[in-house]
Amino acid sequence: MTLPRATTVAHAHHPADSVALNYDERLLRRKRLTTIGGEDVLVDLPETVSVDDGACLMLEDGRAISVHAADEPLLEIRGDLARLAWHIGNRHTPCQIFNDRLVIRQDHVLRAMLVQLGAEIVETLGPFTPEGGAYGHGRTFGHSHD
Repeated sequence: MTLPRATTVAHAHHPADSVALNYDERLLRRKRLTTIGGEDVLVDLPETVSVDDGACLMLEDGRAISVHAADEPLLEIRGDLARLAWHIGNRHTPCQIFNDRLVIRQDHVLRAMLVQLGAEIVETLGPFTPEGGAYGHGRTFGHSHD
């Protein structure tokens, strides 16, 4: 059986179907996915890409499959945001930044560190779309301290 193949990522106005993927799952190169409508498709991109919430996988037959950020376990962080953001960034942890809070994926080690630094933490469930890398769009690849 030959699966419909997605070979590019773009934006489309009228997607035929959708998939809900968590943050890790939105890092794609080659993978079989099942849409919300129950169709299996093959993602076959020329290189690994971080697919943004709302982007579409473009199938060779012209249809578009929209990608949505799935709900996942998160920590909402409040307190001295500048200081807390520095410590989160120092650990190279993806972080979603709001005016009144920071959001990271649940991690018991980081939670303990943040509480020790005086943070107020609330466990929640929601889509995770962290800030992208400073030198391009999406995730930062190949970062080093050399």
